[in-house]
Amino acid sequence: MVEPPEGVVGEGFFATKLNDVVGMARANSLWPLPFATSCCGIEFMATMASHYDLARFGSERVSFSPRQADMLMVMGTISKKMAPILRQVYEQMAEPRWVIAVGACASSGGIFDTYSVLQGIDKVIPVDVYVPGCPPRPEQIVDGVMKLQELVRTESVRRRSSPEYQELLASYNIK
Repeated sequence: MVEPPEGVVGEGFFATKLNDVVGMARANSLWPLPFATSCCGIEFMATMASHYDLARFGSERVSFSPRQADMLMVMGTISKKMAPILRQVYEQMAEPRWVIAVGACASSGGIFDTYSVLQGIDKVIPVDVYVPGCPPRPEQIVDGVMKLQELVRTESVRRRSSPEYQELLASYNIK
């Protein structure tokens, strides 16, 4: 059960801040777009299955279209040839959009310290939550989604149009 935001309760009405209501709605209706390339993808499948059931957190509808998703979950090894495709998928997502780097390979390149492997997806797109592990357990992925939900719940509605956010996107050459 989701706790209601702070507000004034009266006979037949409830008043609160718009930021709190929008944050609560966004946090409990994240639509994930899995970008799985290796073993972390298998753990994600286990996370979506009945035992761990990510649907309890509002992420039931897995979207395989970037235009209908707002949470990009990058799982597994990303080669440097794949980096432009990952960036294109990120750019096709509508704002607001959030990114979770799942596993050591997506976070830092993992054990693959070679010329062909991207040493962390944060070289090409901004990342909101890192989930450690090789591969991470489903509990860790659920914890990462819960951390992202807390970030989304407390984020201001105006943050995405702030100069700081525009500067972050400009540092990645994203318009």
